Amino acid sequence: MGEASLRKRTEEERAAQNNVPKKTTDLQKEVGLLSGVCIIVGTIIGSGIFISPKSVLSNTEAVGPCLVIWAACGVLATLGALCYAELGTMITKSGAEYPYLMEAFGPIPAYLFSWTSMIVMKPSSFAIICLSFSEYVCAAFYPGCQPPTVVVKCLAAAAIWLITIVNALSVRLGSYVQNVFTAAKLVIVAVIIISGIVFLAQGNTKNFENSFSGTQTSVGAISLAFYNGLWAYDGWNQLNYITEELRNPYRNLPLAIIVGIPLVMVCYILMNIAYFTVMTPTELLQSQAVAVTFGDRVLYPASWVVPLFVAFSTIGAANGTCFTAGRLIYVAGREGHMLKVLSYVSVRRLTPAPALIFYGLITTIYIIPGDINSLVNYFSFASWLFYGMTILGLIVMRFTKKDLERPIKVPLAVPVLVVLLSVFLVLAPIIGQPEWEYLYCALFILSGLIFYLLFVHYKFSWAQKISRPVTMHLQMLMEVVPPEKDPE
Repeated sequence: MGEASLRKRTEEERAAQNNVPKKTTDLQKEVGLLSGVCIIVGTIIGSGIFISPKSVLSNTEAVGPCLVIWAACGVLATLGALCYAELGTMITKSGAEYPYLMEAFGPIPAYLFSWTSMIVMKPSSFAIICLSFSEYVCAAFYPGCQPPTVVVKCLAAAAIWLITIVNALSVRLGSYVQNVFTAAKLVIVAVIIISGIVFLAQGNTKNFENSFSGTQTSVGAISLAFYNGLWAYDGWNQLNYITEELRNPYRNLPLAIIVGIPLVMVCYILMNIAYFTVMTPTELLQSQAVAVTFGDRVLYPASWVVPLFVAFSTIGAANGTCFTAGRLIYVAGREGHMLKVLSYVSVRRLTPAPALIFYGLITTIYIIPGDINSLVNYFSFASWLFYGMTILGLIVMRFTKKDLERPIKVPLAVPVLVVLLSVFLVLAPIIGQPEWEYLYCALFILSGLIFYLLFVHYKFSWAQKISRPVTMHLQMLMEVVPPEKDPE
């Protein structure tokens, strides 16, 4: 009764004020091709390529194979994204892996993915990005010394909530912010690349001579180099989280992938080449912030623009992460795998406000402890576990769901190759450096089964009695209602 009258009153107000046809209370298709490309590019390119692109070099120990690994990782990310393009145009639901696992294997793998992503993987990554932004900004005000931890964490919390509020206010505003920050980071990328080309033209090619000598050829070192390179490309699946909000997803989803990921790959390779025109491999490995060192040597006295634009790049990656991750929570709530209120939509803003605010709260908790980098490192193998399962689902559905329409169909060899590489990437860090923490992560993922049985499968009555009044009060407080379907 309450939600129906609230929806009716708000729609009448909107129609009376704007004198336009009423929209359904659901997420609107407001993300075009440009915004789609910006979400992919803006989320993948964070602070890593500017601050510490040395993780690949430290494992290969030579310039030539380092550049080869960056290119190979870009190709693998592109192949994975093409598989996701087939899935996204076949199953046009938001949430990326979640609806694909649901369709291929049923609710339990989908629930375990949403459980792991929403409680650990997504919010901890968002927290780290915001902490990186905060450290970079605070460093400008504390020259020569370490900024106070409290100041860094308070600024990170402010960044988290500013981004959350922006995305809760308007889908269009969130995508506009993403476009602006992506443009800003591409400016500094272009500055670094052009500077590198100039230095190459001047004959600074010493670091590229005998560039394959001293290469580390062990399987363990190469696998770790791949692992670190692919971590830098993480985010290639971001557009699949917002498929329902894409205009013409059958065209724009694959096109944004084909434009966005190769663009990132070219930027990464050319930026590494630019760094090597100015720094030796040893100097690059010793630098705390590679782009800043590059700026000090090449752009002085205007070197201050580098940390400024790196801060823009970081906040842009955080915005893209928030924009897409909120949709996973929204879809999981809609399927009954989370509190129902998390699937509700703001009647005034037409955004998944409860899901975004929940995401902001979980992320804020993660900035309180001292170090969460190790947590992300241990759970990162889970990312490729779920990527591999999802693309395995694509192969399975080729045989079990033959009737589904496939506007895009990649050759079967592509998903098979990506699945095999996913298995390698999951097992490599565990076999190469086995630690108890990997077992704890696996146990955490499986512990989601307890919550699934209690709250989803059996739906205990006492849980329903608690959740109903909570949902009702939150609904009235936030002016949110269950999403309507557009009558077509």
